[in-house]
Amino acid sequence: MNLILRRARRVLAVTVVVVVLLVVAFLFYSSMVMMGDRTAAVKAWSNPAVTITSTGHSVVLEPTGEASGSGLVFIPGAKVDPYAYLYKLAGIVESSGVTVVITKPTLNLAFFDLRPLSLFEADAPDVTRWFVGGHSLGGVRACQLAESPGAGAEVAGLVLFGSYCANNLSDSNLDVLSIGGSEDGLSTPGKIRDASHLLPGQANLVQVDGLNHAGFGDYGTQPGDGTATLTSDQERDAITELLQSVVGRNVR
Repeated sequence: MNLILRRARRVLAVTVVVVVLLVVAFLFYSSMVMMGDRTAAVKAWSNPAVTITSTGHSVVLEPTGEASGSGLVFIPGAKVDPYAYLYKLAGIVESSGVTVVITKPTLNLAFFDLRPLSLFEADAPDVTRWFVGGHSLGGVRACQLAESPGAGAEVAGLVLFGSYCANNLSDSNLDVLSIGGSEDGLSTPGKIRDASHLLPGQANLVQVDGLNHAGFGDYGTQPGDGTATLTSDQERDAITELLQSVVGRNVR
């Protein structure tokens, strides 16, 4: 009996050690984020048309001029620094008065962020019409929030950057804008097309020639991605113009 107990204790001890090592390894993995480009971020911070505020759970971009009344809660791609999207998303703030709330996902992975959409909407209480969107795996999470945003939250539409849904929204009345890139090696045009049946029939699917996966933000290159043929400024202009067609409509 004592021998059995000793063996059981050794097995338990080994199991605990393995679990601890796996947890530590995962935490280390999730902390290794793809950092945003400093030069691009400085352009956003120094833009006189945009005010940027950092909270414990988000980064809020607000227009210094007249606000449109529309807002976008945007979820970063997996392990991508939220600040990597400042420059690209500041364009719609500047041009159309849209408020953008970029989330800071739990463990830098959107799938582990179970907080309701209403938490981020509360960062901009003057917004009267909300969209939810995201890049890559952040877009997958945005699709889930568009279907089940949580108590008190309302969603007018969905915006996808190099992403596609895993849940079925085909019966919804959401305004949907899906932006893909011809050079995206991760969320390829084929993958986006194959998942398009999960979106409403009125969804607007657009492919930007020369845009790759990392071009939706400013965080350098990404393994497996294609090579962009656009500059960061050209990418920003294309993204801003497309966002204006859905999120940029004035509701005030």
